[in-house]
Amino acid sequence: MAEAADHLFVITGGPGAGKSALIDALRRAGLGTADEVGRSIIRQQAAIGGRALPWTDPPLFAEMMLSWEIESYRVHSAQAGPVFFDRGVPDVIGYLSLLGLPVPGHMTKAADLCRYHRRVLVAPPWPEIFRQDGERRQTLDEAERTYEAMVRTYAGFGYELVEIPRAPVEDRVRFVVAESSAR
Repeated sequence: MAEAADHLFVITGGPGAGKSALIDALRRAGLGTADEVGRSIIRQQAAIGGRALPWTDPPLFAEMMLSWEIESYRVHSAQAGPVFFDRGVPDVIGYLSLLGLPVPGHMTKAADLCRYHRRVLVAPPWPEIFRQDGERRQTLDEAERTYEAMVRTYAGFGYELVEIPRAPVEDRVRFVVAESSAR
């Protein structure tokens, strides 16, 4: 799986920092994107009354996120041109670490095998745009701690972190596209 890493770019950070809006804008610009799997799992599990929800069974939620992230990685690895991911496999490890839960060895192995471009784009906390909703129940403080956990996790896996500026989405798109072209 690792040979495809040079065209797969992760956008990570805490919740409410503008990652999904940036991914949507990249998609509208005709670039390859992969949506955040966490929100999809929450919607699916809520619709069926499932337990794999971050507020019900965090370890089960993490296992589902891992499975979906690996599948997203596999599918998008075959895609030509750059692909921008709204989070990646290491985010699952960062999530468990944030909660103080053990990280199973298979998750570390997955993060070692599913390698993205060496430069990971990180959206810093942005209090002015942060909002909670039915799927994002975290507080701003939790969002800031999530950001810190993701920075530690990706750095721990040897990625170089590039902070995305707090700017209008069009400017962020230009920044991300320029970063992906710099390789």
